[in-house]
Amino acid sequence: MKPINEAAVTFLSRSANEGFARTAAACFAAQLDPTLDEVNDIKTAVSEAVTNCIVHAYPDRLGKVSMRLRLFEDNTLEIQVKDWGVGIADVEQARQPLYTTGTEERSGMGFTIMESFMDAVKVRSTPGKGTVVTLRRRISRRMGAPV
Repeated sequence: MKPINEAAVTFLSRSANEGFARTAAACFAAQLDPTLDEVNDIKTAVSEAVTNCIVHAYPDRLGKVSMRLRLFEDNTLEIQVKDWGVGIADVEQARQPLYTTGTEERSGMGFTIMESFMDAVKVRSTPGKGTVVTLRRRISRRMGAPV
């Protein structure tokens, strides 16, 4: 399926950029006239994906994070968050609730949260080369919403 609109942004893996990514995703999704709950779900999932890059992909250095946003005719929003960091050795294990490689203050719920707020979450990772997390959410059509 061909996207009807798309945008991309690249930023450094700084904590301050997590809020930027959330806002950028919400602004892009606004074209579909989502409900407030849908906007909050999108922002939360993006926050988790970007935070994973900041905390886990580049544990000892800054690196680049890219976010590609695409809209499709069926009102589906796709957000791809990509890093070129350390990668994930065992994606299935990383997706388990409470699993974390971080410090004790991390909850290990990032993927679980993403999965609860999005229709689909796909994770591709290669150790030493990075990770791509693709989030998909179909936005409900509301009365008077643009088509």
